Order: sequence, then structure tokens, then C-alpha cells
Amino acid sequence: MARHGCRSRDNSQVNQPLTLSPLDGRYRETVAPLLPYFTEFALNRARLYVEIEWLIALTNGMSDIPGPLLPGAPTLDPLIVVRLRSIPDDFDDDDAAELADIEAETKHDVKAVEYFLAKRLTEFAEINPALIHFALTSEDINNVAYALNVMGALRNVWLPAAEKLVSQLSTLANDFANIPMLARTHGQAASPTTLGKELAVFAYRLNRQLARISSVRPLAKFSGATGTFGAHQVAVPAVNWPAVAEQYVSEFDMEFNPLTTQIESHDWLVELFTSVVHFGRILHNLATDMWTYISLGYFRQRASSSSVGSSTMPHKINPIRFENAEANLEISAALFENMAATLVSSRLQRDLSDSSTLRNIGVAFGHSLLAIENLKKGLASVTPDTEALAKDLDANWEVLAEPIQTVMRAAAIAGHPGLENPYERLKEFSKCRRLDKEIIAEFVRGLNLPHAEEERLLNLTPATYTGLAEQLAEQLQ
Repeated sequence: MARHGCRSRDNSQVNQPLTLSPLDGRYRETVAPLLPYFTEFALNRARLYVEIEWLIALTNGMSDIPGPLLPGAPTLDPLIVVRLRSIPDDFDDDDAAELADIEAETKHDVKAVEYFLAKRLTEFAEINPALIHFALTSEDINNVAYALNVMGALRNVWLPAAEKLVSQLSTLANDFANIPMLARTHGQAASPTTLGKELAVFAYRLNRQLARISSVRPLAKFSGATGTFGAHQVAVPAVNWPAVAEQYVSEFDMEFNPLTTQIESHDWLVELFTSVVHFGRILHNLATDMWTYISLGYFRQRASSSSVGSSTMPHKINPIRFENAEANLEISAALFENMAATLVSSRLQRDLSDSSTLRNIGVAFGHSLLAIENLKKGLASVTPDTEALAKDLDANWEVLAEPIQTVMRAAAIAGHPGLENPYERLKEFSKCRRLDKEIIAEFVRGLNLPHAEEERLLNLTPATYTGLAEQLAEQLQ
């Protein structure tokens, strides 16, 4: 019942798009490149592909194993092979609807694929329908199909987007290599660096993770109901079925897993997810640092004349791209980490908990891709405010306490007298007080340093005390 004075509304009667996830609604355009890999349609098309390739392997053999592998099976004409491969290639919405109707009866998704194929193969008199799904279990089809889709999405969508972001970051690191910036260790003024060098740190870290992710090679099984080749061996004992399975899997650019239960154990997926999460956590660190640099005034944001930063404060340009990335990276990490924690475990030889989990891989990649795209837009919209950076440096001459005491140490080691306890003397001189150029110069002149060292310190400013930061940033290229 509605509260007094309030009107209730039944939203179920409102004509709305059937989307629960913002990835399917607000952000659909951004994540659309993942759709060919992470929909039910994509999964069924991949299943058809795996089934058809197995049928072709049984009849015509493979690169290192001649066919047919089964007594009485035909060697198919090349034109027949082309027509068979067109079944998954031409799989369309009408086919998907037909397959869904079959599954509604079978209550089993992979069996529905088998029956769908059986109907298609009535056009091929030379093919005995008993060849379809020969000696296989559903997971033989599923684990290869998922691996094909995951690797397709990774190589064709996620990695190119991630590599473009890191390349963009590397370019900015090089462009900003010589822009001095006050460092802030523990949030406090610290020895200066350059803006480019700090961005280069992120680019270097991200590149290491990209190398790990790029080298991932899926594990796949193709060994029957409990991983024993039991049905294969009883039906046709003369065939070396482990060798056949290994060859079949390798032709998909996958590594054969010889020891499994009914399912492939998903360890390769867990390793991939862990690396993607690591990459994402570095991006999260970049997003929060960029947000902080913007709040400090180190970066100015560019915005179109029509964009609005606040519904009530006209002057504002909010760092929404970095905030959006931060949130989506957290969601992506949570999903990937949950999958990594659950996929490594299966009750005895099989349970279906992984089936529901695997269907969410695309959601996790979707949030990750969305974050990457927002970071790319965010980085493209900022410009260093060199005046603000210079002002901040000039307000913190006390950061020169470090080079002064270190020069004193070096001179003392070289035998110059009167420079004992350099750290303690600089601590007493600089702690909890504001210094400026004149105060620093007076202190340096009173140290009785060798002339060259004294002149070097007198010419030093917070803006020039950046060490090799510029060269370190540039070496990233």
C-alpha cells in the first residue's frame, strides 16, 4: 500500500528495453565489440564449429594423422567439407531461434546443438549421423568453444584496446618527460620528479602485464565423460585416441590437457583472469593518481562547450572519466576474482557450478573494456598546467634539504672537514619550516663546501632538482 500522500507506480507495466545490466543499455556501444564472443549466440556458434571440426577430423583426419579414423567412415570431398564449415559460419538469428526451440525440449544445451546438426546433415547422404558428437561429452565441446571465444575476445578486442591505452600513456610520458613536478610521498612535499617520469612508471608496469596476458595459451581437454577416453577405447581400440585428441586441440592453437576429470580444470582461465585483474589494479592506481593530480591543479581538463560538469555549479568540470574507470575496474576485478576462486574447484569428477560462472566472463571483460575506454578518453582530455606545477615547486624549497645533505656527505667522504652530521644538521635547519631561495643560499654559503659543490647547490632549484627523471621517461620509447 502506498504511504499517505504518495502515489505508487507499477513499473512492470512500463514498456522498457529488457536490459538489467548497464553494459546492455547505457554502455552497449562501448562494449559492443565483445558481443561476437560472449553471447549465447556466440557460444552456440562456437559449439557448432567444434562439433563440425571433430566430424571432419574423424573422416578426413588432421595434419599429422590421416583419416578416416573410424572403420567405414567416408573420406569427405573437399566441397563437402566447405559446406560443412558453412554451417557455423552462416549461423544466423533464425538458426539460433531454431536451436533454442530444440533446447526447450531437450533441457540440455549441447544435446540441442547435436540435434540441430543432425537435422542439417540430412542434406549429406554420405555422412552417417552417428559421426556427430562421437565419443564426446558436453564438456569436450564446451571447454574448446569457451577457449575459442575467450581468446578471440582477448586478441581481437581487449588486448588491442589495452595496448592502445598503454601506447597513449607512453606517448604522454615522452611528451611530458621534461615537465618538473613536486613529488608527494605520503601526500607530503618530496623530492621533485617530472610529470612524464611518473606516467612512464605506469606504462612500464602495464607493459609487463600485457606481455604476460599476450602469452596466454589455453588448455583444452577432449577425452570423454571422465577424462579416460573410455568410450573411444571400447568402440575403436586400434586408434591412439590421446594422440588424436592432442592433435585436434593443437590445431585450435591450444595446449592439450591430458589429465582431467569430465571438465578441463580451468587453471589457464584463472591465470588469465588473475593477470587481467593485476593489469586492472595498476589502471585503478593510474585513475586515482590522475584524479588527484587534477584536484591539485597539475592538469587542466578540456571539455566541449555543450558538456555540463554540475547541475548547479556551472564552473565545474568533473574528472568523470577517471571516476568511471575506477568503478568499472573494481566491478571487473570483483567478478574475475570470484570466477578465479570458484573455477578451480569442482566436486569430484563434475558439477555444474562452473557452467553458470563461465557465462559471466563477458560481463567481467565488459567492465574492464569500459574502464579502458574511459581512461583513454580521460587521458586525451587533460593538459598539464605548467604554471600551477611551477608555483607548487617554488613554494617548497625545503625539498632541497635532501641534495644539500647528500652533497655534504660526499664531501665529508672525500676528506673535506667541518661537514659532520649532515642529515642531523639539515633536519634541524629544515624541519617544520618554510624555506626560500635566499634562506637556502645563506645556509649553503655557511657550510664551507668546496667551490664546485657550493656553486652546484646555489644554482639548484626545486624545478631543476629532478635527477635523471627526463631520461628515465624518454627511455620508455
